[in-house]
Amino acid sequence: MSDRLLISVLGNRNTGKTTTWHTLFGRDVRTGKHERRLYLNSAQWVNVFLVSGSPQERQMPIEQMLDGQLPSIVLCSTQYRNEARATFDHFFENDYQVFVQWLNPGYSDPRKYADNLSFGSYLLDSGASLHVRDGRAAPEPRVGELRQLILGWATMRGLVQTDFPA
Repeated sequence: MSDRLLISVLGNRNTGKTTTWHTLFGRDVRTGKHERRLYLNSAQWVNVFLVSGSPQERQMPIEQMLDGQLPSIVLCSTQYRNEARATFDHFFENDYQVFVQWLNPGYSDPRKYADNLSFGSYLLDSGASLHVRDGRAAPEPRVGELRQLILGWATMRGLVQTDFPA
């Protein structure tokens, strides 16, 4: 059982990856240099490292974006481009459990597109969980899925913290 989790939102440019993170956090968020709290409900939270702008957009290897850290939970945007394999390989090589939510079609895509890069096979063959979601639909249901996944995974590993009322 892996003690590290990658949640990746995969898609073309302008498909809803950043909207996913904004909805998950309940506010605008950007890539940071440190972990931050992600509230999973009104009282429970976990520390996560967010990579909102994909390594492919920034033309920066994920190792550099993480600054050598191996956080327990990483949330990472990835573009549907061959270069994203290097990002996923980093997580596979560092024993992360990988969950991918592929926005296909994405918000700006005219229609669902074929997997011409064979990403589905690559991810599944590497041991990832892959869920295809419609990025044109309201983000709350797919974000709710991510929230529940993180809560269950983190609870099993004792990573969930609770803020008790004063």
